[in-house]
Amino acid sequence: MNDMTMERPLAASPVGLERVERPAPPSALSNALVFGWRAMLKFKHVPEQLFDLVMTPIMFTLLFTFVFGGALAGSPRDYLQFFLPGILVQTVIFNSVYSGVGLCTDLQKGLFDRFRSLPIWSLSPFAGLMVGDILRHAIAGGIILAIGLLLGYRPEAGAAGVLAGFLLLFAVGFGVGWVFLVIGLLVRTPMTVMTFGFTFIFPLVFASNISVDPETMPGWLEAFVNVNPVSHVTTALRGLFGGTATAGQVGLALLAPALLTLVLSPVVLRLYRRS
Repeated sequence: MNDMTMERPLAASPVGLERVERPAPPSALSNALVFGWRAMLKFKHVPEQLFDLVMTPIMFTLLFTFVFGGALAGSPRDYLQFFLPGILVQTVIFNSVYSGVGLCTDLQKGLFDRFRSLPIWSLSPFAGLMVGDILRHAIAGGIILAIGLLLGYRPEAGAAGVLAGFLLLFAVGFGVGWVFLVIGLLVRTPMTVMTFGFTFIFPLVFASNISVDPETMPGWLEAFVNVNPVSHVTTALRGLFGGTATAGQVGLALLAPALLTLVLSPVVLRLYRRS
């Protein structure tokens, strides 16, 4: 009986089936785009995110223009020509905090434990967060620019200058975002990420040339403002919008984001693999 069982012939393969090669694994770019699409879907499923994204820059733009504009520049319209590029820089830096907040939220929910088990590019979840950041920067920046145009702001460099300025803003947001990804991996709650994030960026943003000319400041503060990377970005953005930017100004504005990306992206990956 045992011999008969062992000698039983194998079933024939189903007719019409062919052996095919396993498909190639998706590229790093494909993985990043998938996670980027996931980041964009968050706006659909969590629309309340758009409230803070939209209302905060609107309030800053209107309040600073009409409350401080007359005292600082003689008229709100004249002040807007100086202030609007600065508020764009401020908005992008503030929005970068949400990279760390989103990362910490996903870690709390256990999503990144599943991501680590998938055969994907290690940094693709972070690339998705960055894509979400760029979308936030584009929405908020577009709203601020539209309000500025309605109030009388006119970029002398035209559409080309505005496009170059927005590309600079995206690059700055990408570089600054790595800081908050590190914070998101080190702390336990999204609220703590936000607290640490704004504690870190408030001195840099407000001790800069975003809202006032540093020549009116005390000497020690003016010296800090002149070397502040946020001031370099603001100066370059004003130059791009006004058609007066030099290669040196743009290069100086991109220096800090490039260094942050170079130094912190390996740190993010190491913390991610260790956690």
